[in-house]
Amino acid sequence: MLADTTEEKPRRPIRSYVLRQGRLSPAQRRACDDLFPRYGVPFSTEVVDWAGIFGRRAPVMLEIGFGMGETTALIADAHRDVDFVAVDVHLPGIGSLLNRIDAFHLNNVRVIRHDAVEVVETMMAPASLAAIHVFFPDPWPKKRHHKRRLLKPAFVRALAERLALRGYLHVATDWRAYAEDVLATTQAESLLANTAEGFAERPQWRPLTKFEARGQRLGHEVFDLIFTRR
Repeated sequence: MLADTTEEKPRRPIRSYVLRQGRLSPAQRRACDDLFPRYGVPFSTEVVDWAGIFGRRAPVMLEIGFGMGETTALIADAHRDVDFVAVDVHLPGIGSLLNRIDAFHLNNVRVIRHDAVEVVETMMAPASLAAIHVFFPDPWPKKRHHKRRLLKPAFVRALAERLALRGYLHVATDWRAYAEDVLATTQAESLLANTAEGFAERPQWRPLTKFEARGQRLGHEVFDLIFTRR
């Protein structure tokens, strides 16, 4: 009998997102074409020297999933002494953020278009980040989709390992079941310490997004979780 020499195809990784064919406005398309070369950082399989990218040594904050970029731009504008690395995969939001960066003259923001899990694993050195923001990640509410949720134990551990001592992980979500799941995961992570008894109060510096404000008008609760690196 001949041996089976058929190679097994590698399993595709389970992503926390689905790439949608969102329509790019002309302004967003121009931003992706003209501004990404200036403010974008290509994905790399090696640790990045952020001081070299930004041209200075400053605290580095990672934002995962920035939507249309309004919150990222407002926080970066208010904290120009901090360098922000914003990661997302959806082109309309990337174009929108790039336009905000240009309009606000935000030299302290860089954008990566790639899967955040791979960015953290390969581009971020251990103990290198002052903060990590994950605002309103997809809750994947159906049980069969829970495997797609971003903030699972292995990734929370990877995030914790990249935080510097006393750096913080800040998560916000308006989906209670997901909030409780993330709270249980982060509380079980030995490298992290909760800054509150359970959920935290929204810090005044975190702006309300249009999405969040609309949810509040509809009576949706918003849950903030803020954990620091031990």
